[in-house]
Amino acid sequence: MTYRLHVDIPLDGDEEVAIQKAKAILDWWVESEAAKADMKNMGVSSVNYRLGHDDDRQRSNYLMKNENGHVNNKKCKTILGDQTPSGS
Repeated sequence: MTYRLHVDIPLDGDEEVAIQKAKAILDWWVESEAAKADMKNMGVSSVNYRLGHDDDRQRSNYLMKNENGHVNNKKCKTILGDQTPSGS
């Protein structure tokens, strides 16, 4: 059986501020080489994430917007190996 850690961090501010805060948190937590090494040592091979909005009933990901400003519903994914992160 697989368990998943779900972390819910409320980010105040408008959309652009929330995106900046989310990217800063992800850079610190998911993208740092020390954190990647620690997670790989625990057997974690990838991390999926998205930035949602409480009033959005869909599972939109505000970190993935197209040129028209429409958000995607796919999660971003970071592979904790030799591959590069996707999404943000």
